[in-house]
Amino acid sequence: MACNKEFFEEMEARIPRGGVRTRFAPSPTGYMHVGNLRTALYTWLIARSHGGTFILRIEDTDQNRLVEGATDVIYKTLRECGLDHDEGPDVGGPVGPYIQTERRGLYQKYAELLVEKGAAYRCFCGKADEEEVAVAEGVTIHQHHCGCSQLSREEIEAHLAAGDPFVIRQMIPREGRTVFHDVSFGDISVNNADLDDQVLLKSDGLPTYNFANVVDDHLMGITHVVRGSEYLSSAPKYNLLYQAFGWEIPTYVHCSPVMRDAHNKMSKRHGDPSYEDLVAQGYLTPAILNYVALLGWAPKGELAEQEIFSLPELVKAFDISGISKSPAIFDIAKLDYFNATYLRALPAEEFAAAAEPYIRRSVKNPALNSSEIAALLQARCEKLTEIPEKVDFFDTLPDYDVSLYTNKKSKTDAAVSLEMLRQSEAALERISAWTPDAIHDTLIGLAEQLGVKNATLMWPVRIAVSGRLVTPGGAVELCHILGKEETLRRLRAGIKLLG
Repeated sequence: MACNKEFFEEMEARIPRGGVRTRFAPSPTGYMHVGNLRTALYTWLIARSHGGTFILRIEDTDQNRLVEGATDVIYKTLRECGLDHDEGPDVGGPVGPYIQTERRGLYQKYAELLVEKGAAYRCFCGKADEEEVAVAEGVTIHQHHCGCSQLSREEIEAHLAAGDPFVIRQMIPREGRTVFHDVSFGDISVNNADLDDQVLLKSDGLPTYNFANVVDDHLMGITHVVRGSEYLSSAPKYNLLYQAFGWEIPTYVHCSPVMRDAHNKMSKRHGDPSYEDLVAQGYLTPAILNYVALLGWAPKGELAEQEIFSLPELVKAFDISGISKSPAIFDIAKLDYFNATYLRALPAEEFAAAAEPYIRRSVKNPALNSSEIAALLQARCEKLTEIPEKVDFFDTLPDYDVSLYTNKKSKTDAAVSLEMLRQSEAALERISAWTPDAIHDTLIGLAEQLGVKNATLMWPVRIAVSGRLVTPGGAVELCHILGKEETLRRLRAGIKLLG
């Protein structure tokens, strides 16, 4: 016992004191869904806005659900999002290890300490008898009922001597109420009789999530715990554990779910996108982060109407009092708006670099300048994945119908367009230096010479060189990028089609 006392005193001495300490503690069970990313972001923002410490902890005690490579996905996502951690499995820290399976021995000791304190007991009955108990309208829980909590010391010793497997369960008081406070939901009071004697330590010696996170949060000095509102029902049991140990209870921040619609939570099973999916669909990481930040949080004061926030701006603006207890609806159209805003705000060279891989999916000709094509796209796309279909005509002129040449606003039809193309082909062929200014001046001068509006000339030229009703850029830009030889070839093809 003296040895155990020294151990517990040593563990307490290691705990960092003073300052805000938060943790993101994902389970490596697959992709990073939007709710996970929001939890990571809010946790990081709380730490950074208070000049505190952000910790990454990997909770891998549920061995049956582990997915190979999922931990790498967590690291990659945090790195891409700029959510840097101060302590964690890869960078170390004063309260490591930061992977739960590597802390296995700790949980055994703390579970045994609870048994000594009378706040937990060994349960030898295997799959326990459970019954459903209604705790609220439409809500039921399964409560464990057995006599193991009443076993005598002699009966317990006999089970242990026989090698009978057991779990360690929390001893919930049957009388009174437990009250806890949450930043968003306020004070919540629960009858202790409605709480279950939950398993703390499984028969294989590994802790359950509900036990490990309490022990780890205390030993790591966590001051603010951010998690989903589905854990509200477990919070009273967490409080009873903190009280049994004599530990200070951290600030709880429970976040309501991100919903696909008014009735359904987002789910990968229903095709809802993860962070990786959104990136693959052409959304910029800063736009995703900005939008996710506003899913359940709103700035206050003079920033109340602001929507666009960089990560540093979010750090300055973030306050946990702005977190709502109402579920947030994930609106993909709203994300499109955010992404378009971010794309248009990029410096031209950064947009060109981001767009190039998408341009090259359909524009294989190396002679065509991807930066010039990108300049046409920046103000005209909401997602990077829209780019390939917008620019595929640069490589190969698609088959198109002569009806595209008819446009009331431009006052063109097949006959007018045929004449405009013949005149344009002859005029453009005379250009010696194929520059945007030369092309522009030649076509504008030709329209004036022919006594027609600019659109009457430009419309058929653009249709002829693109074969598209809608294009990123006008006739001058397209002709310049295609080059003189290809432009003239396409104009002649248009003349042939109309003729």
